[in-house]
Amino acid sequence: MDLRIANLRRFIYSHYFFGGVRQGIGMLLPVLILGVLFGEYTLGLVATFGSQCVAIIDQPGGPQQHRTNEMLGGCVLATLTVCITGFASNDRLALWIVVIAECFIYSLFTVFGKRGGLIGFAGLLVMALTMHSPLPADQVLLHAVVTFGGALFYLLFSVGFSRLFWLREEQQAMSVALFATADYVASRASFYDEGEDLEDSYRALIQRQSVMTEKHQAARDVVLRALPRGKGWGDSRRVMIWNMFVDMLQLVDTLFATHTDYAALRRALTGNDVLVFMRDALLKMSLDLERIALSVSHGGPVKRRTSIKAELRAIEYEIDQLKQHGLGEREPEILALLVQIQRRLRNASRTVERLADHTLNRPGAKPTSALRIDKSLTRFMTRQEFRLGMITSNLRMDSPNFRYALRVALAAALAMTVSEFWVSETFSAHNYWIMLTIVIIMKPGFALTRQRNGWRLTGTLIGCVMALILLNLTASPEILFVALLVACIMGNSLVQLNYMASAIFNTIFVVLVFHFVSPGTVSMNVIGERALDTLIGCALSLACSYAFPWWEARYLPPLARAAVKANWEYLRAGLLYSGVMREKQARRASPEQAQGPVPEPPATQAEIDADLNWRLARKNVHIAFSNFAEAFYRMMSEPQSRQQYVPELNNLLIQNHVLASQTTAAVPTLSTLSHEPPPSVKDTLKAVTVMLDPARPPVPPLPEQIDIHGELASLAYPLKLMVRAGQMIRQESTALDG
Repeated sequence: MDLRIANLRRFIYSHYFFGGVRQGIGMLLPVLILGVLFGEYTLGLVATFGSQCVAIIDQPGGPQQHRTNEMLGGCVLATLTVCITGFASNDRLALWIVVIAECFIYSLFTVFGKRGGLIGFAGLLVMALTMHSPLPADQVLLHAVVTFGGALFYLLFSVGFSRLFWLREEQQAMSVALFATADYVASRASFYDEGEDLEDSYRALIQRQSVMTEKHQAARDVVLRALPRGKGWGDSRRVMIWNMFVDMLQLVDTLFATHTDYAALRRALTGNDVLVFMRDALLKMSLDLERIALSVSHGGPVKRRTSIKAELRAIEYEIDQLKQHGLGEREPEILALLVQIQRRLRNASRTVERLADHTLNRPGAKPTSALRIDKSLTRFMTRQEFRLGMITSNLRMDSPNFRYALRVALAAALAMTVSEFWVSETFSAHNYWIMLTIVIIMKPGFALTRQRNGWRLTGTLIGCVMALILLNLTASPEILFVALLVACIMGNSLVQLNYMASAIFNTIFVVLVFHFVSPGTVSMNVIGERALDTLIGCALSLACSYAFPWWEARYLPPLARAAVKANWEYLRAGLLYSGVMREKQARRASPEQAQGPVPEPPATQAEIDADLNWRLARKNVHIAFSNFAEAFYRMMSEPQSRQQYVPELNNLLIQNHVLASQTTAAVPTLSTLSHEPPPSVKDTLKAVTVMLDPARPPVPPLPEQIDIHGELASLAYPLKLMVRAGQMIRQESTALDG
């Protein structure tokens, strides 16, 4: 029960619900204004369709300026679509040509990425809503003007809404990133639970890491475009969000570098309570992060905290007991690992405490970061290009976007054929719902189309039943309008979280809209039509998903190579950064500066650039790995006959994760040295970089165990795993290319 309540609060304070409220109100205001004040319910519905087109593009996440430009493009696209589809609606052949062409062109917008796909989908939606009945020429222009007015109204409403609640939107972007981080931390706890299967733990960790990377990038785009200005209302809140963002990344780095050989750890410590204490420590930190995220979303301080001091003391006690029982002599690596994990858990706990302290929003708080807050940070932000050449260059059969556009066009042609031979007068008035179902369900990936197919069909059937029950329970306009408003808000809020629930609320919303527009006409026939058209649309979508297929296996090798290249660049940037930092340490320790306290020298440009490049490479390696992992698990959802190179790709996925983790662990240690590392360490690191470069010849086998002592002893295990990961990545990459 407590978990359900926590999830409910998490949803209510999330930017999903906040965005759903913004979209729902912005969509319904045009029909309320035109219908209630002027009695023009039909035109009000047309204006609402224009608003809905822009509301689809107005998804949570990302900077407001980009969303505004994209919504403005949606306004123009919706108006052009109404004009083209409306003029063609009086001629069957012209309508066939126009609808199929629009489906093909708008589906090609996926070449512009996720945001481009939303713009294309908005155009498809307006097309499907415009083609439902023939429009006289004079009515076409009127509908186009009203559609543009509704779309422009929503644009102005959304911009004004965001200007009024700008601080809340920034806090919510940070809150979502923190919730994703909490889920990631909880998934790491399962590795220390002997009752959990390691393969399942790896799968859950990689999937949650992919989600976390996406949410961190969305937060990064918002935070870096809203940097503290040093003055003005709300600036202290921006300082708080900036500091939390920096510490959140520090926390992820700390835990990411803790990754180790959990199978060996479990074998050596079977039945020992030290693993239980490590698991509980991570679960407690995850719970604290959820509380922090919730407090950030509603703008208040954390009211309740947990501490892992007891777990840390228990871990320390267990380590002492293991030492006394000779673990250091039997398994020196395992003992060193335990000490390292304990140290990193302590550091992670301190970071979580700082995150909780930031929610107090102290007036005198200053930005804390190793990076300067300047224009160089724009290199970390997402870049989105919209060029015509991106479409023309994809007009070829080896383009997955082109094949997807062909599939949608084929499904549209089949839907038009079915509608042509649909002779029942009862159902002919709204058979455009078949087309609507197709454009909603069909996605570039086979697995996502099949998944949405089931969700959409189930959600529509449930929504039809619920709408029928509601209409039979009450005829009160007030109650039905409240239900319509709730359905509209929830349908928009849940579209990214739970697609089936979103389909349920959207079905209720559509049925209630027709009830208000044409009172007394909504009956079992209309509801049955909605269900039957959805069933036909789902069947056509599923059948056409096998046409011109682009299976994920064809796209995975380039993504695997991109992940390996990102790891190579990450390691090179880390070695350069550690070298620059060692030079800084050497300057501070020089004899002429040895007398008295040595002040911290100002950072040189070389140090700033090295630090910036290291952090940028870290971001890129997480993104490349997430793209690889998401595509791999999409492939695993496809038919088994279409899954290729599964062992090689799975091993590449794991070894890339291991290598990035150990690079994150090794580079900070190398950067704190006051002297050059011994030749054995330098040669090993150089050999790993060569292994990751396919243009270089393979290196001879290296010894996994490197004999190093003193302050470099903590590098022994990371270097061992880096060598092993580098060799396996080279081996699997060669097999994949072959």
